[in-house]
Amino acid sequence: MGCLRRELEYFFGALRFFTRLPVPAWVGHSSEGLNRAARYFPAVGLLVGAIAALAFVLAALVWPKALAVLAAMAATIYVTGAFHEDGLSDMVDGFGGGWTREQVLTIMKDSRVGSYGVVAIVLVLLGKFLALSALPAAALPAALVAGHAVSRGCATVLLKSLDYVREDQLSKAKPLATRMGAGELALALCFALAGVALLALYLPPANLAMALLLAAACTLWLGRLMRRRLGGYTGDCLGATQQGSELAFYLGLLWTFS
Repeated sequence: MGCLRRELEYFFGALRFFTRLPVPAWVGHSSEGLNRAARYFPAVGLLVGAIAALAFVLAALVWPKALAVLAAMAATIYVTGAFHEDGLSDMVDGFGGGWTREQVLTIMKDSRVGSYGVVAIVLVLLGKFLALSALPAAALPAALVAGHAVSRGCATVLLKSLDYVREDQLSKAKPLATRMGAGELALALCFALAGVALLALYLPPANLAMALLLAAACTLWLGRLMRRRLGGYTGDCLGATQQGSELAFYLGLLWTFS
């Protein structure tokens, strides 16, 4: 019973960190707890994706498919507080406007959003909207669940394989800046692939394979870029990875439909 309670505390810790959803009052808060919670990041993605799927299904009862997709995307942005979108804009601003490692980190920490960040957010959100709208309506709820789970699994892979580069102790991502164990990463990937298993009921294996391949390629490219420019990752980099790999996943699902 104690072990189950501890694992639930880790899951709820991840849920509290990445979403606005309420968690039980007994859930504590500690850096160690957040470190252990990393194994549940894709599980949070499953929940966020399920909320998006529910929003799509309900909206589709009264609105056209495109508006239902927009409602699903708005639901995830509200639930997460645009947490990952903010990371995307900060990373693109930093990498686009900074020449040295120090300049990149300084720009990424600035709360103001630059032109690079605005363009990145518009393009990624528009890309996701168009990709999801092109999928068969029956597959859309499962695609949302899988996309949010897999993309958070991709961010977790970088959390495991790269070093954290912020030197200040006040960074919001500092509690996540430790290496995961192989078993923890394996559990995280199991949650990520659970969403894909659900999607397999609606789309051919070739589509799923291409979606995973493109998400992995996006993660690999971003990881190499982070290593070259920064020597590791920041919390904003993980958010950008989630957004980029989610879009790549949806594009992969469309590969044969194109």
